[in-house]
Amino acid sequence: MIGGAAIGAADRNLLPEGRTAGPMPWVIAIMIFLTILAAAAGLGLDRAARGIEGGNRVTVQIVEANAARRNAEAGSALALLQRHPAVQLARRVSDAEMQRLLEPWLGVASDGDIPIPAMIEAELKPGGDAEQLRQPLRSVSPSARVDANAEWLAPLKRLISALRWLALGLVLLMLAATAASVVLAARAALDTHRGTIEVLHLMGATDHQVAHLFQRRIARDALFGGGAGLVGALLVLWLLGRLVAALGSHLIGSVSLPVPSLLLLALIPLLGVLLAMLVARATILRALDRLL
Repeated sequence: MIGGAAIGAADRNLLPEGRTAGPMPWVIAIMIFLTILAAAAGLGLDRAARGIEGGNRVTVQIVEANAARRNAEAGSALALLQRHPAVQLARRVSDAEMQRLLEPWLGVASDGDIPIPAMIEAELKPGGDAEQLRQPLRSVSPSARVDANAEWLAPLKRLISALRWLALGLVLLMLAATAASVVLAARAALDTHRGTIEVLHLMGATDHQVAHLFQRRIARDALFGGGAGLVGALLVLWLLGRLVAALGSHLIGSVSLPVPSLLLLALIPLLGVLLAMLVARATILRALDRLL
């Protein structure tokens, strides 16, 4: 039976030398690059969705034209919210903050020009509901309007959920495409080196030894391609992270990835190498069975 040294010598001649030989490493690099980006999008959207679901916030607007009455009602409403058992935290949005919020639409406006409503932000305790606040608030502020953030964020939550499933589908498609490229590369290598394989069989090599030879070389190509794809994807994610940070948006900023998610993304190239090895071995063994 052929020995391990002979197999190692054949390994250097059976497939092209160098990890960048042929298109396969670059195809795998592109696939891993796209897979990491799709997975990063899914993880970011999942984090954003959990941020939306975890925040049980309520906004109270005091819509009263008379400034003195509006301030009095806002004070009463804030005091009620701060002592309400369903409310964890409540604060009034300052006039300066209201000015900044309205400036993009109304420009610089004072309360004398137009009546600017008073706004109170409240964070509810787990299990709290906005309906518990509406009736008590009307008793102290007839002009109070209670808006639960979950109500107007519901369409956004549905969109994020759909995009999460889309990202998962893209990851699975990219992994399937990676496996398909390995199958094609393995079959092409078998066709190219059919004569060498016959010689190895005549020397006593088993199908599993030949398959291991191909598997090892394909794993090297996959490792190179996976590393290149990981570096490219992390560079793109870093650039996107800087752009997102420059926006200063709390909602968009929640899409950014923490360190554990980045470590999870770094495992994708290793998964790609393992997938390439398993697919290559199965493809070679099946082809050798038909060949012989």
